[in-house]
Amino acid sequence: MIHTETDGQAQDSASPEVQSESPALDFLIVLARHKRFILRFTLCAAVLAGLISWLMPNEYTAATTVLPPAQSSVSSALLSQFAGSGALASIAGSNLGIKNPAEMYVSLLRSRTVEDAVIQRFGLMARYRKKTMVDAQNAFERHSSVVLGTKDGLIRVKVEDRDPKLAAEIANGYVEELRKLSANLAITEASQRRLFFQQQLLEAKGNLSAAEEAMKHTEQSTGVLQIDSQAKSLIEAAAVLRGQVVAKEVQLQAMRSYATEDNPELMMAKQQLAALKAQLSKLSGAEQDSGSDFMVPKGKVPEAGMEYIRKLRDVKYYETIYELIAKQFELAKLDEARQGTVIQVADVAVPPDKKSFPPRTIIVIVTTIFGFAAACGWIIACNGFQRMKQDPADHQRLEDLRAALR
Repeated sequence: MIHTETDGQAQDSASPEVQSESPALDFLIVLARHKRFILRFTLCAAVLAGLISWLMPNEYTAATTVLPPAQSSVSSALLSQFAGSGALASIAGSNLGIKNPAEMYVSLLRSRTVEDAVIQRFGLMARYRKKTMVDAQNAFERHSSVVLGTKDGLIRVKVEDRDPKLAAEIANGYVEELRKLSANLAITEASQRRLFFQQQLLEAKGNLSAAEEAMKHTEQSTGVLQIDSQAKSLIEAAAVLRGQVVAKEVQLQAMRSYATEDNPELMMAKQQLAALKAQLSKLSGAEQDSGSDFMVPKGKVPEAGMEYIRKLRDVKYYETIYELIAKQFELAKLDEARQGTVIQVADVAVPPDKKSFPPRTIIVIVTTIFGFAAACGWIIACNGFQRMKQDPADHQRLEDLRAALR
């Protein structure tokens, strides 16, 4: 009897240790006892998720792919054909430090101007039920996406809407508004050069007109209509050379807006400018002032014709500048026309025939898993709470916690 009681006490003392060493088994036992509740809760969660997902409206995604314009230039090749001066052959170097233009077009698609135009065009404020343009922009950005492909460099525009036809129209209209905006902006290298040379051409044209009027007035006042042929040839040669110097300076100013000081084409243009200035200094006979009077044999030129020579020099000078800048302006226009037509749509958005949202199957599966986990967690938490109530020490702690919370 004593031996039997001792063995029973030993078994009782060992049982808590066994239980404490296998809490996972205790949890499984508790879950097995409440398996019906867990199954019902999980089934109810799955059915509820199915009903909610079924009631959710379908969303359709229309996508279009845009081929951004490449930052290239054909001015170097055309300049060698149109311009007769080798000093201006490097005006239109391509890729003068310009970054990827596709990134710029992605930013333009997300600009306020383009988004506002799309919202007003399709009446999205009423469709999204927004009272302010800012809220409509935020809603439009949630229903659209603009992604630049890292491998192919294509811009993919996607628009979501409950109406598949309207989604396709908004996606295509999105690209059309980008074209309208880009047509009014000097985005490409050629567009920027065209604007720059257009301003310079207007200034050169005004200077040439003023020089011609001054020469006409000098002819009328002095009566000189012709000068010595040698003096005239020297004046024309020096005026052309001086015009090339100014045109080269204009070229450098244009190139500095695209390139850094370490650019090879910019460094070559500087060397060409220095060579032109050296030749002009030799011809004019003045190192400090390249615009001073040229070395004209004054013994062969009457004193009354000196004023006429100066006016003729100015006319030839501004004629040279005007011709050179006009050529650059025409080349920039050709480049701009070529680059302006490169914005193409690789894939036009069409009404999608398959919904993109909601993913009902995924919603039901995820909700079922979450419901099963929540039911198991609830059972385990209730079981632990009951154990704490049965333990006097834990029960006292619970009472202290309730008192503290009050």
